[in-house]
Amino acid sequence: MKIEDIINLTNGVLENSPQVQLIESATVFPSKVDIGDLFISSNQEDIDKAIENGAYAIIYDNSEILKIDNEIAWIKVDNIMDASFRLIRYVILNKDINLRYLTSHQISFLKMIVTQKNNITILVDDWRKAFEQVLNSNGRLFVGSNQKIMSMIKSNMKILDKKVDGYVITDTLFKSTFKIEKYIYQEKDLIPFHFEELAKVVKFCQDFELPYSVDRVRYTKHFLPVFIDSNLNKIQSSKSDKVVIFVDNIGDIIDAKEYIKHNGKWIKSIILTPPKTKIPHLMDNPHWFKDADEAKDILKSIHFNYALVYTLDKSILNNIKEEYTLF
Repeated sequence: MKIEDIINLTNGVLENSPQVQLIESATVFPSKVDIGDLFISSNQEDIDKAIENGAYAIIYDNSEILKIDNEIAWIKVDNIMDASFRLIRYVILNKDINLRYLTSHQISFLKMIVTQKNNITILVDDWRKAFEQVLNSNGRLFVGSNQKIMSMIKSNMKILDKKVDGYVITDTLFKSTFKIEKYIYQEKDLIPFHFEELAKVVKFCQDFELPYSVDRVRYTKHFLPVFIDSNLNKIQSSKSDKVVIFVDNIGDIIDAKEYIKHNGKWIKSIILTPPKTKIPHLMDNPHWFKDADEAKDILKSIHFNYALVYTLDKSILNNIKEEYTLF
């Protein structure tokens, strides 16, 4: 790509009169720089390393950067992230690329059920790594759950709005028997109010001819139940009337409370959150904890059947021999 095209695409300003006119490729990681590349950074140490590795041009936004080599192109921009994605948008215009925004729940199901992942690239939440994934990949299908990154790659990003034919036949809060098209899946580790998201992901796989298996469905990291005894040891569900549910989002807490309200009036449920966490439509105040130890003390001292714990993970519980737990 010509230096003048890079300047126009990034709304940059050429700070010197370099000899170089063309660059071969671009990267945001100094270790990946080859001779003739464009390097994007505002870190002096990384820029120096990139020049040692053969960078022909630097895009930066820090006025304090020392321009140690006047033979290469120094292009100053207002913001290196914005400039990077302006380049990405230009690149994808010249490729037959499909981009889709998926919710974090949909991404989790996609990772579970797709059996061959070489046909799809799941963009990470770090913008630098996402930049590299798109720029230096021959892939044609990209998905991501970070709205900011996805919108910077392409405005009006398509979402999953279609689903396969199917429905939940029977369910508890932790198990679902459901039908997807002509197949019935018995007693799967699927939260019933996650079914809609799964159905959309299955449709997505069909539309893009991604091999998948619904049999691989299990609990996601977003809503993970662990059955325990009074000492917070993990045990089989059949031996316990207490379960701690680790949740990483407010939406699932609200859905779980609604499910319990309509399907388990005998169930004593509590919610544990960090201080000042707001949960809409909650009738009872949550129990606040400062840290994992305080959360464990609450779980030991209060009677409950279901405890929804927000922001922590199952490492706070005591491990016993694996053969005694389903999780």
